[in-house]
Amino acid sequence: MIFDSHAHYDDEAFDEDRDTLLTGMPAGGVSRIVNAGASFKGIEDTVELTKKYAYIYGAVGVHPDEVGSMTEEKLAWIRGLCQQEKIVAIGEIGLDYYWDKENHDLQKHWFNEQLALAKEVDLPVVIHSREATQDTLEIIKCNHAGTTGGVIHCFSGSREIAVEYIKMGYYIGVSGIVTFKNARILKEVVAEIPIEKILVETDCPYLAPTPFRGKRNSSLFISYILDVIAELKGLSRDYVEKMTYDNAMKMYRIMAE
Repeated sequence: MIFDSHAHYDDEAFDEDRDTLLTGMPAGGVSRIVNAGASFKGIEDTVELTKKYAYIYGAVGVHPDEVGSMTEEKLAWIRGLCQQEKIVAIGEIGLDYYWDKENHDLQKHWFNEQLALAKEVDLPVVIHSREATQDTLEIIKCNHAGTTGGVIHCFSGSREIAVEYIKMGYYIGVSGIVTFKNARILKEVVAEIPIEKILVETDCPYLAPTPFRGKRNSSLFISYILDVIAELKGLSRDYVEKMTYDNAMKMYRIMAE
């Protein structure tokens, strides 16, 4: 059983064949998916996906690129959505200094506010951090370590940073990047951290693994990520699939049926 811990099936890249693709997931070995909201429309669409498909759960939060339109009223709206049974996390939230679409202080403010919301509603967090490693780490250390836990989505930092997050109770999200030839640092991280702290994710429609790099990604390609993790860690492919599934179930607090 495969658990895609982070996807974006609300994205327009799936508009033409979304239902056909998602309906076929169980037959393709994908038994659970968490769709991560990133914008207000993305959150609305995520909630609808959780209602339509039994194996899709939702994370609700506002991406750092979208916080310019964030208000206390919208935060209250997100708080209300957290009462729904299939909403299992706050995310994706965090900091993005790569695209730099929003002022850094504004990003930090709404990151802190959404971390506080996660503690209030007792849900784990899905953290986005791009070109903002130190600020993200510092905010989490000060305001969230040892609370609800969560995952550092699409991890791209060093082994030392990964270990810091693991010590604070977080999981490391491994995407299709680990299959790329030039992903030396990420491969080293995956090889050295405990399998008990790894989640697999697609971030689809982005970050398709080799040999589909540059094409639209989907949860059906997650097997390629599992294969590489198994090779890097010297573990069986079946064991890696089971452990990453169990890890996601535990982190998102989903009860087995």
